Parts: sequence; C-alpha cells; structure tokens
Amino acid sequence: MNQKVFLGLCAGASLLLSSGSFAQSIEDVVLNVYKEPTCGCCNGWIDHMEEEGYSTAFHHPADINKLKDEFGLKNELRSCHTAVHESGYIFEGHIPEKFIAQFLASPPEGAMGLAVPGMPIGGPGMEMGNRFTPYDILLINKNGTSSVFYSVKSAEEQH
Repeated sequence: MNQKVFLGLCAGASLLLSSGSFAQSIEDVVLNVYKEPTCGCCNGWIDHMEEEGYSTAFHHPADINKLKDEFGLKNELRSCHTAVHESGYIFEGHIPEKFIAQFLASPPEGAMGLAVPGMPIGGPGMEMGNRFTPYDILLINKNGTSSVFYSVKSAEEQH
C-alpha cells in the first residue's frame, strides 16, 4: 500500500470516527486482514471472526512489517496478522471477537485499536488441545501509549 492510499484511508476513517455513526449490526462489520499467505493460525482467527458474524477480506502484502509501520504499530505490539475495521480501528493479533465487539460498542477516546502481542497458545486461531497461556489484550492509543484493556486468564473467558 502506498502512502497516498494509506493517508486516504486514514482520512476516510477519521471522517467516520468523527461522525459518531457506530450504529450498525455485526453483519455489516468488515475487517480487512493483512497476513502472510502461509499462516494457518491467521486463517483460524479469520474463521473465528466469521463464525461470529463478521465479514472479512484478507490480503497478503509484499512486506507486512512495512505495512505495520505505516499503521503505526510498535514492534512490541505486533503479532502475525493485522485487521483493520472499516471504521479505521486496528486489531492486531489473536483477539477474541467478544473483546472486539466490546471495543467497537464504546471505543475509548483517543484509541487506535487493540492488540494481543505474540501468539498466545489457546487464543482464537492458536488452539492446541486444552493448552492455554494467559495473555493481555492491550488498548493501543493514537498518542503511542498502550495499556491493558483486559487480562484473559482462562480459555473460558474468551467466549
């Protein structure tokens, strides 16, 4: 994605965000997912989101890290895939749908999106039998800071 296209998308997202028009049904939600072509866990996360009613489109950028740089994602927040909601919010990594829905229902002021850094075992798309590693979902702020949005301590909390 070149910089002009990216800036155009950001401008459009800013107009949407400033209009306050978040009243939409889950069936209308569109996520553009950027990932490596061979990543199976990303496909598992996409399946999770689609099972919950989200429509998705996936893309395989030539340089996914460059794209993440353009989105303003710090290295410590990164995972294997980046989803961009049609409103412009970014969802990085294996975030359970219920937390994305919670975020979209009432986006915190100054928020850029959410992230689950790395690839925690047991998260959506990262299922490995009954294994589970607790993890934090981080709130990413436009000012470059992040904080814990929710600490997932058990597999059951994801649903």
